[in-house]
Amino acid sequence: MAPIDPHSFTESTHPLATHISLSLFFDFPSSTIHASAHLTLPAPHSGPLSLDARALTVHSVLDPQSSAPLPFSLSSPDPIKGCHLTVSLSNHSSFLIVYSTSPSSSALQWLSPPQTFNKTLPFVYTQCQAIHARSVFPCQDTPAARVRYAAKLNVPRQLSAVMSARHVDRRDPIAGEGAALFSADALWCAEGRVVEEFVMEQPIPPYLFAFAVGELGFREVGPRTRVYSEAVPAVLESAATEFASTEDMIRQGEALFGPYEWERFDLLVLPPSFPYGGMENPRMTFLTPTVLKGDSSGAQVVAHELAHSWTGNLITNKTNEHFWLNEGFTTYAERRIVEAVQGEDRAALNIGIGWRGLNKEMERFKDNLEVTKLKTNQEGVDPDDVYSEVPYEKGFQFLWRIERQVGRPAFDEFLKKYIATFKFQSIDTDTFLDFLKANLPGIEKEVDLILWTEGTGIPPDAYEPVSSIYSKIVSMANEFKLGRMPREDEVADWQGQEWELYLENLPKSIEASQILELNSRFRLSESKDYEVKVAFLLLAIASKCKEHYVEVEKTLKAVGRKKYLVPLYSALVEGGTGKEEEKILAKRVFAEARDTYHPIAQGVIETILSKHI
Repeated sequence: MAPIDPHSFTESTHPLATHISLSLFFDFPSSTIHASAHLTLPAPHSGPLSLDARALTVHSVLDPQSSAPLPFSLSSPDPIKGCHLTVSLSNHSSFLIVYSTSPSSSALQWLSPPQTFNKTLPFVYTQCQAIHARSVFPCQDTPAARVRYAAKLNVPRQLSAVMSARHVDRRDPIAGEGAALFSADALWCAEGRVVEEFVMEQPIPPYLFAFAVGELGFREVGPRTRVYSEAVPAVLESAATEFASTEDMIRQGEALFGPYEWERFDLLVLPPSFPYGGMENPRMTFLTPTVLKGDSSGAQVVAHELAHSWTGNLITNKTNEHFWLNEGFTTYAERRIVEAVQGEDRAALNIGIGWRGLNKEMERFKDNLEVTKLKTNQEGVDPDDVYSEVPYEKGFQFLWRIERQVGRPAFDEFLKKYIATFKFQSIDTDTFLDFLKANLPGIEKEVDLILWTEGTGIPPDAYEPVSSIYSKIVSMANEFKLGRMPREDEVADWQGQEWELYLENLPKSIEASQILELNSRFRLSESKDYEVKVAFLLLAIASKCKEHYVEVEKTLKAVGRKKYLVPLYSALVEGGTGKEEEKILAKRVFAEARDTYHPIAQGVIETILSKHI
């Protein structure tokens, strides 16, 4: 018995499913999905087969041909991995699991009508990364197990569905197709129901399974891109404007990394509770509405999710212990796309903000140095609790270091070969390093590959970006220590990223009076760009500038993106004496806002508060 992933019950000696066919009946009043999953194996198998499940009620496991029941057992839940579902097979090459999800599913957020933009119809969406697909359907929930899938979603007729898959049809339910779920057709074929059919013909890791169901509209923004959101014209128009350059980015990506293999690159702007900036679900990237900034800088998040189409989705980390293979590569690829489409200065600002973020993460994890490695040991660790910028920014720095060593033309050639060699595979750090040494001979003599991948902290040959605009902003931030504020004419053409970099580089020990003066001049607390607003509010909390605590509360109640929630809640509760008022504020706001957050965000904030309160 040897699990292949510290976060999964999947066994190395068991066959990996090649296809899953799902029938999903959405019951909005009870926040549950009644479902069946038909799993196909590469060959007949006899004996136990291990699957992951979390907060699922398994009603039966059946032989698809005879409908005879198959023996199964479901363990009591592990706090990180969920339940071990064991199915006993006798020369079976496929089997059918009939089950229901629970309202507490960690992947699903069910929004009642008042939580949506139009406030008339409900909405539900998934977030399956890192290990939450198992709370939507039983599966071998490890990125090592790539699988194709088909899905029938039975939803109320006034709603529509999108998926990380090709849309096949929207049609009336057919008698008999819900037979495994319901003894009669009455529910599946009820008045006012419709079936949306999807198929994913390429093998993907389970964390890339995704759907959203709600009152959706869309705008065309390119030959292979639509932008979807709730059917609110203002949101759709601002998204279409923000992401107008998407096709340019896809072409740049293809020029750098080879053909785009997923046919379409559609975008879905989700409600504010979405816990991430973006999620690179194939064919249908999910985005937070906080990227709609009005200055096209939100397109950099799209560049990142697009870059995943090659690094992450085509080539995937075998387990979350090698997450940098997804995110370091993608951050590098994103910055190459941004440089090509928006210019070198934009890319340098992006790198500079990342450099500040990486240094802050080193401070955050000074008592848990394992997390500052690229190749980590995550046995007994919940990946959501150690999610950070380290795999993104340290991974980027590692690849940038290699590029500087061998030169960009040689590194570009290497990247294309790497992607072509390993596409539709899941690999680990050692596989990458072996390929690197074979294709860039002698690189291990020039760059300390072991220090970079297995060492803690930031290696000495990491590199702060050099550009005139970056240097100017950092030196202006340093002048603030001497009491000099920026002049209006100096910041007249600044966008969000310039302000973000400036604020990130200000000293943390600012007087409250200086915070008030900075805000009276530049209205940073009112910024529509949450990167700027949150960077400013963190300074306000650090200086105990209580005049801005109302804005802190409003922000924590307005968005559910972990990138903003985690630092704001942490700033309020960390530190010993003298933080009583801030701790009370954090506890009250979380109690009031908790139900608006996605379950992933709820869990992470609960961990922070329980540690400090």
